[in-house]
Amino acid sequence: MEALKNVFESKNEATSPALVTFVTAGYPTVQDTVPIMLAMQEGGSDIIELGIPFSDPIADGPAIQETNVVALNQNVDYTTCLNMLKEARSKGLTVPVLLMGYYNPLLAYDEEKACHDASAAGANGFIVVDLPPEEAIAFREKCSRANLSYVPLIAPSTSENRIQFLASIADSFIYVVSKMGTTGSSVTGTMNSALPELIDRVRAYTDVPLAVGFGVATRDHFDLVADAGADGVVIGSRLVSIIKTAPQDQVAQTVEAYCREISLKGQPPKRPSAARTRSSASRASTASKQPSTSAGASALPPRFGQYGGQYVPEALWDCLVELEEAHKAAMKDPEFIKEFESFYGYMNRPSNLYKAEKLTQQAGGATIWLKREDLNHTGSHKINNAIGQILLAKRIGKTRIIAETGAGQHGVATATACARFGLECIIYMGAEDVRRQALNVFRIRMLGAKVIPVHSGSCTLKDAVNEALRDWVTNLSNTHYLIGSAIGPHPFPTIVRDFQRIIGQEIKAQLNVEIGKLPDAVVACVGGGSNAIGTFYDFIPEKSVRLIGVEAGGEGIDGDRHSATLSKGKSGVFHGVRTYVLQSPTGQIIETHSISAGLDYPGVGPEHAWLKDSGRAEYVVATDEEALRGFRMCTQLEGIIPALESSHAVWEGVRLAATLPKESNIVICLSGRGDKDVEQISELLPGKWESVLDWHVPQE
Repeated sequence: MEALKNVFESKNEATSPALVTFVTAGYPTVQDTVPIMLAMQEGGSDIIELGIPFSDPIADGPAIQETNVVALNQNVDYTTCLNMLKEARSKGLTVPVLLMGYYNPLLAYDEEKACHDASAAGANGFIVVDLPPEEAIAFREKCSRANLSYVPLIAPSTSENRIQFLASIADSFIYVVSKMGTTGSSVTGTMNSALPELIDRVRAYTDVPLAVGFGVATRDHFDLVADAGADGVVIGSRLVSIIKTAPQDQVAQTVEAYCREISLKGQPPKRPSAARTRSSASRASTASKQPSTSAGASALPPRFGQYGGQYVPEALWDCLVELEEAHKAAMKDPEFIKEFESFYGYMNRPSNLYKAEKLTQQAGGATIWLKREDLNHTGSHKINNAIGQILLAKRIGKTRIIAETGAGQHGVATATACARFGLECIIYMGAEDVRRQALNVFRIRMLGAKVIPVHSGSCTLKDAVNEALRDWVTNLSNTHYLIGSAIGPHPFPTIVRDFQRIIGQEIKAQLNVEIGKLPDAVVACVGGGSNAIGTFYDFIPEKSVRLIGVEAGGEGIDGDRHSATLSKGKSGVFHGVRTYVLQSPTGQIIETHSISAGLDYPGVGPEHAWLKDSGRAEYVVATDEEALRGFRMCTQLEGIIPALESSHAVWEGVRLAATLPKESNIVICLSGRGDKDVEQISELLPGKWESVLDWHVPQE
């Protein structure tokens, strides 16, 4: 920590900002990292950020995301990063080094141990992109015990209260994000003209040095940031580009030459413009500060037990606060509720509760009821949330809507709602899902929306979420991210649940009319978990009703080809929320598999995680084969073609019914219709429909 303070003190005396440079550990090769760090020092870098690779870096642009992929393909993990740092120190690296990355790998490693081992390896501190500052107080204490600094980030969107709070937990310097968006730079790009005002806003609350990053590529950019009053200038993406294009045997030399070009090492210090001199407040503080315990505006976000929260880049925080306040106000506003309910006819609500006599006969036990969300407009439960969030977006003045989709149903619902309200609509969809859900892709485009295939990662739902989050952080002023499942940072899981709980409310009322009592069990498929939490929520207080979620078991949960997050995952942080996650021992998000695109996701809604841990809900799996059997049962016995997602629930519902007395009643949420899946199934089972699939239900 002292080494970082000393850098800024010496630089203030020279009136030249510190040069802070970034490299991802393991890029372009494991062997290159140490020479690159030494070259940065030789070229005039005052501080080095060593990037810890992560599978899903939502705050980073394409350049740095690519470096993460390359490093992970070489099995670079946190331990590898520390070993690289140790080696660099042994070879003469003396400048301070900050470990920069995302929270989940540190959580998987163990925070206390991560700090201890980092200190032992020669690190000077951490920048954790998605760690909520309120939670960072505890992490900061661990850092302090290891004599490490914790460096918070401030964005242009950060409010005054938030700036004051973040300043209170800074101990060496603050990283100021110069502009909205993800990391990235361009030689021909421009710096944010409002940067001086942003720096002044931060200086009003602290005398801790400020280092400015995002978009710096040239010495001219460096000078502009210096003239704005920064104490340090951070360069990352441009260095990645320099490394990528360097001759294979000249990487370190190329890096050193570039750093010299920026630092002007060996030349007289170039002072900032006389029109914009840095104030005395830029000097490193020697005062002892006690961090505040809150962000001023609100305390920790609401959680479901230990799950939930807001693990997002700083730029998103105030937008989430705005969204939470708007949602709370809307839910208390009779006029908003009236407006939402006025679209029930458009959505085809209430959806029918259908007594499935043939499925009941096949099971030979409990009576099976199907909640027909497949009959909703656009063919699934997704329209409930799409209409609700569009009305919410209009309430806060957003004119551009983005969304992610897996099976395409949420994409279709969002595109439909945007067409109805005349809003611009962008849908992110994994390239693999674009292939296997071609019909829904055509429907989305036909409705006037733009589909953007995502080719990173596994090319499925999680990667579509990554890209949507990157878009949102870049276009916050006019854009609402319409998340389709009960996932993501608070308040999204609550918002989605509130618009989907109509499913459970209707089940209660409709079954009471039919049989005068509650069901014995409700069953729903679970990917992210929106139809399931909508089905479960109003039954949570009803202890006599079993809540059963059915995950995608893929090719079997004894291997890796599945999406059974609650059954095989563990607590972690992913897509802005703490929940159950399918991850490697080192905290990397692993690729999943399901025959159904909508369940092909390595996380799950935090409320489901809480329901599992509390024992209130049961979570089981159905394999691809069992889902296909459920599909056939429903199709050929009831004449209802279900979505492959819903087919998982059909299989488990019929299996469960066979084990219960005939006076029992089970409701299965038929969350979507299967028109979208028919072509995929015909490709999976050419000429084998009769011989491969039967609808026999094993008896317990």
